Amino acid sequence: MTELPPLAGSGAPARFPVVVVGAGPAGLTVGNILRAASVDCLVLETGTREFIERRPRAGVIEEWAVRGLEKRGLARNLLDRAELHTACEFRFDGERYRFPYGELTGSHHFVYPQPLLVTDLVREYADVRGGEIRFGVRDVRLHELDSDRPSVSYVCPDTGERQVVRADFVAGCDGARGVTRASLPPDRVRIARHDYGIGWLALLAEAPPSTDCVLFGCHARGFAGQMPRSPEVTRYYLQCPPGDDPENWPHERVWAELRERLGASGAPPLTEGRLIEKRVLDMHDYVVEPLVHGRLYLAGDAAHLVAPIAAKGMNLALHDAFLLGDALVDRLTRGEDGGLAGYARASLRRVWDYQEFSHWLSEVYHGTAAGDPFRAGTTLARLRRLFTSPAAAAAFAEQYLGTAARY
Repeated sequence: MTELPPLAGSGAPARFPVVVVGAGPAGLTVGNILRAASVDCLVLETGTREFIERRPRAGVIEEWAVRGLEKRGLARNLLDRAELHTACEFRFDGERYRFPYGELTGSHHFVYPQPLLVTDLVREYADVRGGEIRFGVRDVRLHELDSDRPSVSYVCPDTGERQVVRADFVAGCDGARGVTRASLPPDRVRIARHDYGIGWLALLAEAPPSTDCVLFGCHARGFAGQMPRSPEVTRYYLQCPPGDDPENWPHERVWAELRERLGASGAPPLTEGRLIEKRVLDMHDYVVEPLVHGRLYLAGDAAHLVAPIAAKGMNLALHDAFLLGDALVDRLTRGEDGGLAGYARASLRRVWDYQEFSHWLSEVYHGTAAGDPFRAGTTLARLRRLFTSPAAAAAFAEQYLGTAARY
């Protein structure tokens, strides 16, 4: 947090009941919830509109999250265009095992790339509901968060001048590297972090998926995954050393490893194509506590990060946004404080549940490649149990779909 800068000129600073920092799924969902209740807010985003609408990110949305968007009038395009997934497939020991979680639970996943969701949300917020948004802002700073009159300042990309906006509340939705988390006093924040000690080479291929569902390859050479994104584009992952250079993975090496790690008896060959993205993700999680400091409320990756092991990140961001948006509406339209008072507790219960599942699933994915015969043996035992024990299958399906976390 910084001292409030002197104002340029004699005009008073602008004022909004809520300033939302960050135009990702969490920030835009909060903004849309506020605008639907006729609450004015300002969204600040360092990227351009074109950038946030094209930035490749997650694509798996759990059914409860889609129903939450639908309830708020934010899922029309998603429901028309998303693919529905009701099964996944594990490949290990040279065999393939289909896991029909839809049959076990009656629920399914929606596959809808995050850039499409962000495009829908920003259009609804800015173009339909008339919300104020500033793209391309620089040097965002938060001020006087402990007071009842916090403010946010930023450098306008057009004029180069610092603008000051006063608010009743600030929603910090600007991600893992954003300014809002960094604004918490170091002596009053705890960050619980876990590093897995592995990397994932994240790939986007101009190629249709090789099967109709997500694939998990648990192999002695390392994990591999296929996540369909559209009929023309597929996301692949390859386990690699943390900090590895993507340039160490030319086209032929990538496809050779994918063929090896996803190979199984009777499996169709992979459909190969041009690689349009290669980046290395170091697998780690963190949880920030407290999520609230004065009038600042953190949401999404600003508050917690879960590695993409279980495809939970965007779902947690939406969960936060539903809680926070509804709570802000209650406070600003009816004077009810219960939602804001209980926000952190309600958010963190689901966060820690998803973190635990991600940690468990990491061992399933990576244990066979650990170089430890004991870990490899226990990992294979876990995998076999999913296909021999109805109780184990039901528990996994609930956690995988997020239906077990009912709070």
